[in-house]
Amino acid sequence: REAWVRPGGTTFYFINDGPERALELARESAGSRDIRIAGGADVIQQYLTMGVIEELEIALSPVLLGGGRRLFENLREPGPRFRIDKVLDGPAATHLRYVRL
Repeated sequence: REAWVRPGGTTFYFINDGPERALELARESAGSRDIRIAGGADVIQQYLTMGVIEELEIALSPVLLGGGRRLFENLREPGPRFRIDKVLDGPAATHLRYVRL
């Protein structure tokens, strides 16, 4: 898939080589800057299992869509090593910011 350039200059690149390769390329591109990983539960679980996530932001919206995935389920660690750092509650969503212990 071609790169997706957003207004303001942010560019999203898509690869099929797995999360380790994606992180390697992101680190090369970012240099000393932070890296953001976006995706659903499957994507986030891969990086949680790799132990490379330092901060995690989740937006919870009160919408019932049927099924879903538990974000902290099926991880290699016995339990997530995060604490809630900040909660921002709004009418459309609750935003949770977790930081690694």
